[in-house]
Amino acid sequence: MARLYIYQTVHDFSQSELADRLANRPALLKRFGMPKPPTQQNISYAWSQFSEQTKVTLEAASRGILLEAHDQGLITDVLLPPQPDENDIEDTEDQSTATRKYVHEYGSKVVELARRHGFAEFRSDRADNRVYEDEQILDLFANACLTQGSAHSEGEAGWFLDKNDVCDDSTFLRVIKQFSMSPGQELPKPFQEYSIGDVVAFTEEFQKTLMESFDAATENILSTIRHEDPFDDRHVAAAIDFTHVPYHVWPWIDKDRQIPKADYPPMVSGYKGDGEIKHGYTFATITVVGNDVPIILGIEPVKECSAWEPEDAPADSKADVVDRLLATAQQYIDLDEVLLDRGFYSNDVYATIHDRGLVYMTPVPKYEDDYESIAKIKSKEGVDAGVKHDVPFAIDGELHHTAKFLYVPATDEEADSNYAVFVTNRDHVAPNEIMHVANSYSRRWDIENQYKSVKAFLPKTSSKDYRVRLFGFTFAALLYNLWRLTDYLVKVEMDRDIRSPPVVTAKTFVRAIGKYLREGG
Repeated sequence: MARLYIYQTVHDFSQSELADRLANRPALLKRFGMPKPPTQQNISYAWSQFSEQTKVTLEAASRGILLEAHDQGLITDVLLPPQPDENDIEDTEDQSTATRKYVHEYGSKVVELARRHGFAEFRSDRADNRVYEDEQILDLFANACLTQGSAHSEGEAGWFLDKNDVCDDSTFLRVIKQFSMSPGQELPKPFQEYSIGDVVAFTEEFQKTLMESFDAATENILSTIRHEDPFDDRHVAAAIDFTHVPYHVWPWIDKDRQIPKADYPPMVSGYKGDGEIKHGYTFATITVVGNDVPIILGIEPVKECSAWEPEDAPADSKADVVDRLLATAQQYIDLDEVLLDRGFYSNDVYATIHDRGLVYMTPVPKYEDDYESIAKIKSKEGVDAGVKHDVPFAIDGELHHTAKFLYVPATDEEADSNYAVFVTNRDHVAPNEIMHVANSYSRRWDIENQYKSVKAFLPKTSSKDYRVRLFGFTFAALLYNLWRLTDYLVKVEMDRDIRSPPVVTAKTFVRAIGKYLREGG
């Protein structure tokens, strides 16, 4: 399996492409001394079982062979890090950046990387006599993401330009739905006609299928950059949060009489935004933050119980969502700390994180019981921060663990008593560390910036079918990761700090990749 990994890297294959090649080439299988071809899942599992030192060794070996093979003219340079020369760099007042021309020229490499290490992991499992290949459908979807178009607009453009490689919008949407379904799975009636319970059950299956593709693509991306130690910070932190994709349809026939629409999408829930109640699809993500590459490591669709649904309607608990996201993230990197917003303030959530041996930190939403502690801090001359030790957190009436409350001056003037309160299960927080620990929470804002970028990649759709919505968010997250990967590789070659402002901005990335897609088909 170690030799197989080196072969995969040198030949620029995704895990699924490697599995297909081994299945179709008995002679190659014999060379590796394997009695039968491994599945993509076998390959992924084997890689996850290697020790960190073994992974580093294999990455170094693969890298050396890759560079030598490229120097000998044996392989393409698609996945080699960009190597800008002095003509590719332009100096501004405070820093150097890559020129637009250079980013555009490198765009073709990124699209190829997306196809091999991202697109190739998504399969519709349609019949062999299909007219349009999966790659063509995904290129079309990527174009819709990059231009914020829709299935209809892309189909209309293909018809207007008389492009044979562009399908009509009905075919486009049908294949997108199939990306979310396991081989052989069928729905005998439209998705929105099923009961809430059935929709939730189907959604779990769709999510499992799509996440297998997204996780494989994520592993491919991390494998591409792992040799550069992108997560070598001494303290690796991740942020978990919810985001909403708006759905602009009212759920009620008559709200005063509590009569909801019968066909309202069950995965849509209400949320507060800009001071008013809105409606949308909810997704949770976990993202690396702080001093490391901000890659999205996991996605979870979230079902919430809404006011227009029966009281016994199924809903996801925040603790379960957090646990699943952490399980996914810990496949890839060794986490130390998890940052969450005040909406996750829950004994169950904290117990879930604590049981995984991780540090957590969140703001405390309401702290009337702590006014006395704040008053004591204010009464001491020269003291503006404090810590309360051994705060108990219980599960089912029994003590699970203790944590600490940190009291620091609030930056938000509207905060109660002009103080902010954070809770953390760190082993020790000395008085002189309180402000530093509290200030480190600001790293969580990386995930808010991430959501802005992901939503900028979302194509337009009016579909009520959750498969379309789920695939759209997942694919937009993949494009976000590819943008971050591109920016990271350019920074490495320019010897720029990983957390410095993007050299390749999202806007530049969109223009370069969008133009290449239009030219390349």
